[in-house]
Amino acid sequence: MIEIGPIRLANRVAIAPMSGVSDLPFRRAAAAGGAGLVVSEMVASAELVNARPDVLRRAEGDPAVRPFVIQLAGRDEHWMAEGAKLAEAAGADVIDINMGCPSRQVTGKACGSALMREPEMAVRLIAATVRATTKPVTLKMRLGWNHDSLNAPLIAKAAEDAGVRLITVHGRTRNQFYAGSADWSAIRPTKEAVSIPVLANGDIETLDHAREALRRSGADGVMIGRATIGRPWLGGAIAKALEFGAASIMEPTLEAQAAGMLALYRDLIGHYGEPLGIRIARKHLSGFIDAAPMDISPVVRRNLRSEVCRSFSISYIQDVLELLANGKLPVLAAAA
Repeated sequence: MIEIGPIRLANRVAIAPMSGVSDLPFRRAAAAGGAGLVVSEMVASAELVNARPDVLRRAEGDPAVRPFVIQLAGRDEHWMAEGAKLAEAAGADVIDINMGCPSRQVTGKACGSALMREPEMAVRLIAATVRATTKPVTLKMRLGWNHDSLNAPLIAKAAEDAGVRLITVHGRTRNQFYAGSADWSAIRPTKEAVSIPVLANGDIETLDHAREALRRSGADGVMIGRATIGRPWLGGAIAKALEFGAASIMEPTLEAQAAGMLALYRDLIGHYGEPLGIRIARKHLSGFIDAAPMDISPVVRRNLRSEVCRSFSISYIQDVLELLANGKLPVLAAAA
């Protein structure tokens, strides 16, 4: 079983911190679906300390989501330390450090995966964060900035020495962004460099992917990202199949998935209000409709997704999801 300091995770499957996705409603849904660990959206440490409203919202927790993990980003020791203190005061059980985000908006400020070009600076930030909190600190990073500097093992070892308790490695370099395929085998040197748990991340969408990522990387667990959009139950289903050695996951019925999506939709509307909640929910509605086990043609599925994701009517969306939760197709799908 994976342990983050004194915290023992329920299983080997974590849900990745995803910008614009891993808000509190989604984390509630993923935790209810059985994921062993769910991480908040990336939070800029200085902006958290300065109480920017949207940043505070990203860092919200809920007693139903344990452990509560807040991911911090930054490149200033003072602000990372202050952010860690504030996160702990807000109830965080774990502080995660972002050294994996490849976006130009983040790396342009020399944060995220840009820190892998400055390992000494990275280790100072890690050490400052660890010193500032009594909670365990974890680290998420990539293989390196590019293929000429695959320094994840070296940074991981230094991070462990500084007090980090778990490391997640995305199997790409920063310069790859999300192109090509994640190289799970390239994570193995990091696993071999440290004695703390390591999670393999990148392109893990199915049970077979999870098993292969574990085999190639030697990691202790996996972290799943985009595949969970619209399917917050997926992490728990994969975790259960891994635990029991099942040949396939137990996918929830259409009715159960639709009921879960309806609950998530209502939670998103309540969390953000209108019209922001309506827009934010669309990515989850799209992911749900694309993958839901409905016996309809691809054309009907596309039409249903298009109509649902264009609508600004909360009552219409709820009616569609309630029909599906009762095993009935909406008029659009049934008539096409």
